[in-house]
Amino acid sequence: MKKYSKILSVPFGIIIFMCLGSVYSWSIFKKPVEEALNLTSTESGLPYVVFLIFYALGMPLSGNFIKKIGPRAITIIGGIFVSLGWFLAGFVNNIVLLVLTYGVMGGIGVGIVYGAPMAVVGEWFPKKRGLAVGLTLGGFGLSPFVTAPLSRRLIETYGVNSTFKIMGIAFFIIIIALSIPLSFPESIKNNNNKYQKGLENAVTLKEVLRNKRFYFLWMTFALGTFTGLMVIGISSPVAEEVIKLSPDYGALAVSIFAIFNGLGRPVFGVLTDKFYSKISGTISYILIIIASIMMLNAKEGMVGLYMISFCIFWFVLGGWLAIAPTAVSNIFGAENYARNYGFLFTAYGVGAIGGGIVSGKIKDIFNSYHYVFIPTLIAGVIGLILIQFVRKKRKIN
Repeated sequence: MKKYSKILSVPFGIIIFMCLGSVYSWSIFKKPVEEALNLTSTESGLPYVVFLIFYALGMPLSGNFIKKIGPRAITIIGGIFVSLGWFLAGFVNNIVLLVLTYGVMGGIGVGIVYGAPMAVVGEWFPKKRGLAVGLTLGGFGLSPFVTAPLSRRLIETYGVNSTFKIMGIAFFIIIIALSIPLSFPESIKNNNNKYQKGLENAVTLKEVLRNKRFYFLWMTFALGTFTGLMVIGISSPVAEEVIKLSPDYGALAVSIFAIFNGLGRPVFGVLTDKFYSKISGTISYILIIIASIMMLNAKEGMVGLYMISFCIFWFVLGGWLAIAPTAVSNIFGAENYARNYGFLFTAYGVGAIGGGIVSGKIKDIFNSYHYVFIPTLIAGVIGLILIQFVRKKRKIN
């Protein structure tokens, strides 16, 4: 089994992440859920927001157990949570139960699984860690390329409740089956011993939390995810309500956006490695500003403007999920990377909360998603200013 673990770790990891990243297809479920449960736009965004919050909380908490109980066991445990969250969501008849099943249970499951495939791939390909991990993580961003049109077809054929059940069963089978070959190489114990010795001179979390650059990085990460997660959650409704496209075209558009989300990780990862987070972050916020201005001028029938703008938004969100971890390693060192990035990742949860609430409230108040792009424009300007304070030199005061 060991000899197959290396060969299968990347492709199996990509497929597992495609299951986990199905949350990015929530905009396909948003309107059907509103109709089925008689919800407002704000209410229908709650399962998506809560999912992202518990995903953000679960990831750093489960990271300490991956090497203790093994990546296979972690993936199976998390996979059970993910599949149960989706499956049980198919039986609910109110928003509270939908939040508890899809949001809490599903989000916790993704948070548990998330670090395991990355850790396995990183250990098997130490000399090409960035490329291997980047490719594997790309599955998360690319997920809507498959799950968005698939979900739309299933909803049209079987209804939204049955779609939740079908997806839950499929995720259970896929994640559990693909977790079987996941294991670390035999040399990992020796590597762990060297790593533990290296921790003696490592930058501690306490030192990191006392450094102002951590908070500038945290704020810029929160603003980047605020814009990206908000836009991802309303991609299909904006297509239907602002541009006046059909639901099928909206689902197709989301699958195209997913490609750019997947590309954002390696592209911005390379930029951050080469030019540091200040430059790559500056580029990301300039793109957010441009996309926001474009969408503020979008009207019915402007399909090209909508497609370009949303490709940019999805691309930048994928980029921030490469900028943030790379910046943590570049600025504070790699020795305590997992723990330091775990605390930085709380910004993702805050961005999810802010994005979900703001987009829902704007829709409920103005009866249009058009005005959502004023907050994204403001966030882009603020982020552009704050990122200038994230210096590249590794120096802890």
